[in-house]
This record gives sequence, C-alpha cells and structure tokens, in this order.
Amino acid sequence: MAHFHIQNLTFQYPNQSRPTLDSVELTIEKGEFVLLCGQSGSGKTTLLRHFKSVLTPYGSRQGVVFFNETPLEQINSREQAGQIGFVMQDPEEQLVTDKVWHELAFGLESLGTDPGTMRLRVAEMASYFGIQNWFHRDVSSLSGGQKQLLNLAAIMAMQPEVLILDEPTSQLDPIAASDFLNTVAKINTELGTTIIITEHRLEDIYHRADRVIAMDGGRVIANDTPKRVGKLLWQQKHPMFAALPTPVHVFYAAGGAGDCPLTVREGRRWLSETFETRRIAQREPAEQPASREAVPEALTANGLWFRYERDEEDVLRGAALTVPQGSLFAIVGGNGAGKTTTLKVLCGICRPYRGTVRIFGKPLKDYKSAQLYHRCLAMLPQNPKSLFVKRSVGEDLREMCTDREQIARVAQLCQVEHLLEAHPYDLSGGEQQRAALAKVLLTQPKILLLDEPTKGLDSFFKGQLARILSDLKERGITIVMVSHDVEFCAEQADLVSMFFDGQLLAAQTPRKFFGQNSFYTTAANRMSPCVFRNAVTAEDVTPLYRRNMEDGI
Repeated sequence: MAHFHIQNLTFQYPNQSRPTLDSVELTIEKGEFVLLCGQSGSGKTTLLRHFKSVLTPYGSRQGVVFFNETPLEQINSREQAGQIGFVMQDPEEQLVTDKVWHELAFGLESLGTDPGTMRLRVAEMASYFGIQNWFHRDVSSLSGGQKQLLNLAAIMAMQPEVLILDEPTSQLDPIAASDFLNTVAKINTELGTTIIITEHRLEDIYHRADRVIAMDGGRVIANDTPKRVGKLLWQQKHPMFAALPTPVHVFYAAGGAGDCPLTVREGRRWLSETFETRRIAQREPAEQPASREAVPEALTANGLWFRYERDEEDVLRGAALTVPQGSLFAIVGGNGAGKTTTLKVLCGICRPYRGTVRIFGKPLKDYKSAQLYHRCLAMLPQNPKSLFVKRSVGEDLREMCTDREQIARVAQLCQVEHLLEAHPYDLSGGEQQRAALAKVLLTQPKILLLDEPTKGLDSFFKGQLARILSDLKERGITIVMVSHDVEFCAEQADLVSMFFDGQLLAAQTPRKFFGQNSFYTTAANRMSPCVFRNAVTAEDVTPLYRRNMEDGI
C-alpha cells in the first residue's frame, strides 16, 4: 500500500511565468527511504510542502495528492499533524517553546495526549536521541545541531508514519550532519518510518536511499535506485551529476571499470583492488608553484577577546589571523565554536574588549561607518532573509544601487535576473542565498565576509559561486569565508584555518590542511589514502587514477 500517490500535480506561484511543478506523477511506498534531489529552484521544496496541507504554498494547483489512498485535503489537520512529520531547513523556524523538555512535549500537548503517555513518550525520545544531558536547558542556548536534533525528536514523539525532511543539515558542521543523517537512517531501518528527504549533501545519504528522485524544471527526470540514477545522469551529462557523492563522481570521470562505488568505503576498496598489482607511478597531485612575491595584508586581527554577556564565557580567546590581499581565507569548525562571532568582530558588528582589527593597515575603530561599508567591507550573513526589506528582489537590489546596468550585471552574475519581480520570501533557500549575494556585491566591497555562502546551494550554482569568487579575487578583492562545506573549501580556498577553543589555528593550504586530517576532511581524502597521498578533491583523484592506469604496470 502506498503512503503517498501523486497524480498529475501542477503548481504555479502567483506572478510567476511558468509552473514550479509540472505534471508530477509519483508513488511513495510504506517504509521506503526516498531521496529527492535537484538544483535550486527545481521544485523540491514546493513538492515536499504539498505532502502536508498546512504547509502547501499559495498558488494555482491542478492534480491530486493521496495519503493512504485518501485525498490529502480530506484528512483533517490533527490527523495530518500526528501522521506526517516535517523537519524544515532552518531549525529556528520550527522551535516554538523556551525549554527543551517543553519542545519535546509541545506536539503531544497539541494532539491532546494524556499526561502519562506524554511523559513516557518524552522520556523515550530524550533517551533515544541522547537529549538527557540538556533536557532542562533553554532552547536558545543550544547549538544549531542540537536544535535540529530537538526538532526531529519532538516530531518523532508523535510517532508519525512519514517523516519529511527539507535539507535538514544545511546549517550543520560535517560531523554533526553525518550524525544527524545516521539517526534519520536508523529511524527508517529500526522503526519502519517512511522517509522523504531533500539534501544537497549527498555523501552520507545517497547510498542509504531505496530510491532517488531527481527533479529539474519542476519535472521528475529520474526515479530509480541510486546506482541507476547515477549512471543515467552521467550518460545525460546532466549538471546534477556534479552533486553526486565523490566515489560516483571519480568512478565515472576517471573511466572506472566494474561496479560503481557509492560510499567512501566502497571507493577505497575499488581503488585498492584496481592498483593491487600495479606499480604506482605518481602518488601525489602536482603542487602549484608558490608565489615568491610579497602580498600585502588586507585584514589582520591580533589578540581578540570577546564575550556576549558580562557573566558568560569568552567566545574569542586571543583569536588572531592574517589575510593576504586578493586571497580566499576559509574558516572551518564545529557548530557554536565562534566562527560567525569572528566575522561579526571583523566587520565591527561586535566589539572585542581586547585586541585589534586592522583593515588595510588602518585600525577598524578609526573607520567611520560611511567609509567602512561603502566600497570597503561587506558581509553576507548566514541568514539571507535578514537582508531583505522590500517586496521584491528587484526593489532590494535597487536599494543598494541606482545604476540599472550595474544591477543587471550583478543579477546576471548571480543568476537572479528571472527573480527580480518575485518576493524574496517566496524563493527557495538557494535562490535567497543568490539574491542576498547580489545585494551584497552591489556595495562593491574590497573585503567580502561570507558566512555559510553555500548553504542551500546546489552543485551547479556552487560552481557558479566558485567562478564568481575567482573573478572577485582576480580583481584584488579579499574574501574571508566561514563554511561547513569542506569540499568547497578544499577546492576554492587559498588558506584554511580551524576555529577551536576560541582561537584560529595556524592557516595552511587546503591540501596540507585536509590531507593530514582524519575526520575533518573531504570524501576524496578519506577514500584515496590507500593508494594516493594528499589527494583532497575529486579533481585530485581523477587525474592520478588516469595517470597511473596509463603508466602503471
């Protein structure tokens, strides 16, 4: 029996020229683990929101969504709330109470569950998800990973038949994201809960899916097992192929023979077996020659100490960094470590009680706001919605600049020219990120601070973002980027530093930084050390594979 059956679903938002969903036909069986993937704006989130009436967006719709063979609109909201759980991309949008224990009980209270059953369910979920140690804490004191885990636990306390997750790890660091997705898989295998999930991070989830549904332009373009979808996207040379896990990407790009690996473990075995009897002619990627020219410093910070409240612990404890002009400096680290706080201190939003920040050699405190934020320094915040103050993307951009040609160039660069008439809050997460980036770039900064710029972006626009950042660097613009996306940092950064215990550890090149790590590293590096050394991206592993297949004996 199918949990969901969708018949000819077409949906179009108001004032949009084309439908967001176009004649979608799908069936989701009970107990399935279904991964929904696609580029930003492909219709993934819109489709997910049609699985629950209270979340269905406003617009014109044709077609029917059946749940347990009954049209969804005929099922009352109470029954839907109990049977269909939904975890949103931003945990802040879903939390409604002040205490952890109350958040766990809130859904059960809303369903009228008796107190005895409620206490038992809350205790069970707190134990199952490891929440006991922060059961009585304020929700506001939790890290992003803890908030998202709390959302998941609160929904599972209602014992839903279906769990829907919309990019749930977009704000989590790599280790927290992996733990979260492992928990989701455990819910599917141990409890039999049907899982429908959209996710841009496919390394930890792709191989677990029973079925992968790929979308493009509001249509379903692939609907099959992970291996078959990977092969299909490769054969079609579809841009979505770039989003697939590193082992899949390396296998096809290198012309691998045999069965395509889906996981790091399978990829490691494939490489080991391939080169077991071959001589390895080259084990490391070719190093780029280091420039001997002295590069002036664009931004420096020394001995930064900062805390938010007088009685709280310090977030920054002597933090220091030096960023060369025209470089991309990436900061990685766990959730709640202090990376965002560092950016806020660097741009003057937060003032340290000790230490100095210099912009092009001049103390930050000596800049007036008009000097600092006009053609000097700009910051893209983690939440792009905080930048939107108008009723359309076009109005927001015109607020920053009156030059229509400049607006048109930046809109085209960020691929938001077709979104200028749309309300910013009607956009997908990736589209909002691109619109916010366009607004920030219109200030023409010389130093650009980016807080999680790849959040919500598909692999295609990550490539576009990489080209944008490369172009900005060529113009001499300096970029400081905080990111959980280690793959993007490995590919694009000039220097990488980890934030830990209130400080920034010594900055290193991506190859040296990720090459020596065991956990905080890339899938390519975890997959290839059995054969290669310091190969930290798929673009490192692929040519090494080809070279050694040609020269090895």
